[in-house]
Amino acid sequence: MQAADHPAIRRLSESLGRQAEPGNWSAGECQVVVKNPAGELLGWARAHWWEPADPLAPAGYYLAGIEVACGYRQRGVARSLTEARLSWIAQRASTAWCVVNAQNTASLALHRALGFEELARAPRFGTVVFNGGSGLLLSKEVVSSRGPAKAQV
Repeated sequence: MQAADHPAIRRLSESLGRQAEPGNWSAGECQVVVKNPAGELLGWARAHWWEPADPLAPAGYYLAGIEVACGYRQRGVARSLTEARLSWIAQRASTAWCVVNAQNTASLALHRALGFEELARAPRFGTVVFNGGSGLLLSKEVVSSRGPAKAQV
């Protein structure tokens, strides 16, 4: 991800009814995008170190945000973005973490397919509050890879 991608990320986020603000993200985190051959943004994702100060969720490297354009869902974009983030985490730690809304069946299916396991359920983890239900704390052991993380579709 580069600063030149920020306007497209904001537009994608707004089209999904959200408010991603990439200008506020830390330079030390993993930030990846997937584009089509014409350079159109299809999706973005991030991962970073998080210390949630939560009795259930430990400090560690967490998959943070991910958004995929509606016309490109169920085509492997989210999986590519997540695999790139897992590769980045594997270069820094042995465990990857994430929290997911229990009602987000697509995200849960993706994470389970990638080997994540549920460790806890709660209405909140750290500063993340789950509206209309509970969230799941998921983790996966990761193995270090030799090359840099790259997302390809």
